[in-house]
Amino acid sequence: MAARPSKAGSGISALLTGDTCRQPPGRLVPAIDRNRCEGKGDCLAVCPYGVFEIGILPREDRAGLSLVGKLKGFGHGWRQAFTPQADACRACGHCVTACPERAITLVRAVPRDTRAHDQT
Repeated sequence: MAARPSKAGSGISALLTGDTCRQPPGRLVPAIDRNRCEGKGDCLAVCPYGVFEIGILPREDRAGLSLVGKLKGFGHGWRQAFTPQADACRACGHCVTACPERAITLVRAVPRDTRAHDQT
């Protein structure tokens, strides 16, 4: 009788444990297109590292949206995905694939010392 291939590291178990992640934490981070995001939460559901949360887009951030972005935002109660734990991202790409609006891309993280310098 032939041996069965192991299912470890495949399917939903890989998704939930992050076995398919390709980078060390914080090298790549998710960038969210505010004009596309509708806050549906698919990214939150598939992320094995808790990078995402769903919240309300602050009023001051709404002014920079396109007309379509403003209409979508208003229609969805300004709910959007946010990345408070972006430094935990391991670039598995599950969020990119799961987002029905194609609002998420993975981008190279800006080093901490550069971010602090930009804010001063």
